[in-house]
Amino acid sequence: MGLLYYFDIINQIITKEVQLLKNTRDLILRLSASVITVVMTVCMLSAGVWAINEDLDNENDDMVSQNEQKHDLLNENLEDIQNVSASAYVLYDLDSGTVLLGKDYDVQKEPASTTKVMTLLLAMERLNMDDVVTISPQMALAINSIPSDYVRLGLQEGEQITVQDLVYAGALKSANDACLALAMHMGGTEADFCNIMNEKAAEIGCLSTHFSSSFGFANPDNLTTAYDLSLILGEAIKNTQFSTVSTTYSYTIPATNRYSDSRPLNNANRFISSTEFSYDYYIGGKTGFTDTAGYTLVGAARKNDHTLVACVLNAQDSGVRYVDLKNLFEYGFSHFTTIPISQTEFDSAINQTNTQISDLLVNTNLYLESEQAVFSEYLTTTSSRAALGSTNVVELSDVVIDPAQPDQTITVPLCKVYSDGKKYIVGTLTMQITTKAPHIEVNPTKETGWTGLRNILIVVAAISLMILILVIALVILRHSIIKKRREERNRSRML
Repeated sequence: MGLLYYFDIINQIITKEVQLLKNTRDLILRLSASVITVVMTVCMLSAGVWAINEDLDNENDDMVSQNEQKHDLLNENLEDIQNVSASAYVLYDLDSGTVLLGKDYDVQKEPASTTKVMTLLLAMERLNMDDVVTISPQMALAINSIPSDYVRLGLQEGEQITVQDLVYAGALKSANDACLALAMHMGGTEADFCNIMNEKAAEIGCLSTHFSSSFGFANPDNLTTAYDLSLILGEAIKNTQFSTVSTTYSYTIPATNRYSDSRPLNNANRFISSTEFSYDYYIGGKTGFTDTAGYTLVGAARKNDHTLVACVLNAQDSGVRYVDLKNLFEYGFSHFTTIPISQTEFDSAINQTNTQISDLLVNTNLYLESEQAVFSEYLTTTSSRAALGSTNVVELSDVVIDPAQPDQTITVPLCKVYSDGKKYIVGTLTMQITTKAPHIEVNPTKETGWTGLRNILIVVAAISLMILILVIALVILRHSIIKKRREERNRSRML
């Protein structure tokens, strides 16, 4: 009975230990899953984000930081640059965010109807294209205040028309009343909608834009820059159907409750409507004109999966602005190269750096605990330079490790260095250096209440096992003796 009692205790203890191990295992698995999720989230957020570190901006060093790259190519001695007649212009690489060419591109000027790009962008972001807009009395009053020489669709009070119809009217016909209706539908009043426009401009990164009109009325304070307009069009091209809408040759608005006939719209942009100015790589944009703004045009082109945006402001001729944009695109595609930056191409350099840092710390109380690399998505440089080839380098020249400091975070540039000596920072490597853990005894003995109980149970189990073996042996011996006695009795009977 006592033996069975001991066995029961041992069985209960083993069952509890197994359950504890299972719970611990489950906890570890959950924690591991959480850590993996966080790491993957960080990686996904890092992908496609410039590794901008303002501490690396230094015009006096030999490295071009990510921030400096945005305008560094303007310092190049480029040949065969086409003459642009507009008083302000820019050629912008949408993939890398780099200004390739420009003149007074950050000087505020009136945009005229290129203002509509922002209104249409917001409409595509905020509204369902199938939504119906009803022209309210307030809308009708505002529409009637638009000067008679401004292009209109002819919207009437009480008319019901879809967002899609208004968007196409604003993009193809440059209908000012269509954009005003969209603005008031989204903002309540045009003034309130202009606040939304300015907030969106700031969100995109525009620093010199102030909209006071939703369609490009010649207000002296409706101002932007060639650079900011390029950012706005770039946002529309990347994130909405603006490219599809603005490159449509024609569109027909069906009859409405206030307009009995359908209204055909032809694209007024001569990149689309004429063979004289057509351009195979054009993917969208918007024209504009007022007496004070002159002729304006912002457009985008894509060739070999590479997207450029160009803008001209205050041009003196309607046709020349198309020629200017086409020449800018052609120059950009032929004289500049944009390459994607991949972490794998830096793996070897980073591994060598890790080994080098670890070797330096071997005789100290520090060790390299972790490292993380973050990269720009793209780098743009001149095609002639790109043809020379480059090497990938971890720039350690300014690294200082203090052996007396317990925890240190060191951020170093990751660079592409071209054969002509040009050095671009395309990422950063952040290394965490930490104090080594104190020496720990290999098999430390730590007495606890459980330790004592465990030792007692081990002894009891051993004794119980010995008793069991002894009992089994006695049973076997007794069985052998009984068998022998039976054999002897049988022999005696036979005699």
